[in-house]
Amino acid sequence: MNKILNIWNNLGLIHKIFIGMMVGVILALFVPKFTFISIIGNLFVGALKAIAPLLVFFLVISSLSKNRSSNSKNMKNIIILYIFGTLAAAIIGTVASFIFPITLKLNDVSSGISPLGDVNNVIRTILLKMVDNPVNALVTANYIGILTWAIIFGVALKNSNNHIKDLLETLSEATSLVLRWIIQLAPIGIMSLVFTSVSESGLDIFKDYFLLLIVLVGSMLVVALVINPLIIFFMIYENPYPLVFKCLKESGITAFFTRSSAANIPINMEICEKFGLNKDIYSVSIPLGATINMAGASITISVLTLAAVHTLGIHVDFLTAFILSILATISACGASGVTGGSLLLIPVACSLFGISNDIAMQVVGVGFIIGIIQDSCETALNSSSDVLFTIATEFREWKKEGKKLVIPK
Repeated sequence: MNKILNIWNNLGLIHKIFIGMMVGVILALFVPKFTFISIIGNLFVGALKAIAPLLVFFLVISSLSKNRSSNSKNMKNIIILYIFGTLAAAIIGTVASFIFPITLKLNDVSSGISPLGDVNNVIRTILLKMVDNPVNALVTANYIGILTWAIIFGVALKNSNNHIKDLLETLSEATSLVLRWIIQLAPIGIMSLVFTSVSESGLDIFKDYFLLLIVLVGSMLVVALVINPLIIFFMIYENPYPLVFKCLKESGITAFFTRSSAANIPINMEICEKFGLNKDIYSVSIPLGATINMAGASITISVLTLAAVHTLGIHVDFLTAFILSILATISACGASGVTGGSLLLIPVACSLFGISNDIAMQVVGVGFIIGIIQDSCETALNSSSDVLFTIATEFREWKKEGKKLVIPK
């Protein structure tokens, strides 16, 4: 037993997660009725979601209160990458939908889902989230509000004395320590999440939407394996794939199973720390990415919207298609970092073509049917891009100083 424990302790976290995945599949195949195993996964994701708001709040305040003005250029570059990457993904989804036009069998779905409405309503919702009560923002995991208030408090405290700054640093370090404890439970949590997916979700429900899934997942793979590497190459002028694969492996896998960009914030923070990045930068860029860097969401919105358009026989010209890509980008930035957040933005894009809300909500219903695969792949792309762009931006500055990027094992 001691030898087994020693071998386990010497394994890396990713290897442990893979073992957990295999155990989850085996348990789902042989003892699918042991539903109590699912509770472990719920506890793991719940713990990540619980610590993430506090982590973001304290890290952002602590970072900004130190007044690292030299980091403003890096943050600007990261934000540009986030927006450009999301727009490029929306264009890829739009092009794929024209190459492989899809029609849907639209059926009645539950009317209990509340869409965000038109573009003006999306912008209004974002602005209201920004001025949400800071305590309520923490309780409800409203990351737009958390970031807004953290930035305000961070700027307000930058002229405070060193004792207050030390206290903020201590709070952020203590929260980060709790995060590390939770991440050590990832293999067990992922095992449970895999068990739940395999035991509860057969493949029969995906037969009618197989082509739709192919277009969605295929577009996301093109962005992850072609578009993102091209962006990174033109930033660092080196082979981008070792870094891309590292981010997909360490961030994408956990995001795939948690299906929540917000829950994956602590994981991405841990990755940035392993790379030795500047904490003042990634403590802001990672939670910001979970809020506005939504490449996968923009693909989902554009592909499902055009599926409705093709189903109704609506003609779409080049200019309208490009406007749809921009609209999908704006809408994706308003998507919440939780499971299924992008689907509720589909009616926004459908409104561009005059599609009624009833039909748009049926498309949302289709999205929820395929959501187990669609949302998992979407979140994996979203979250891995957050850490990928953050690392690449800082590495670009390192090269100017003659430093090299060392990818940790």
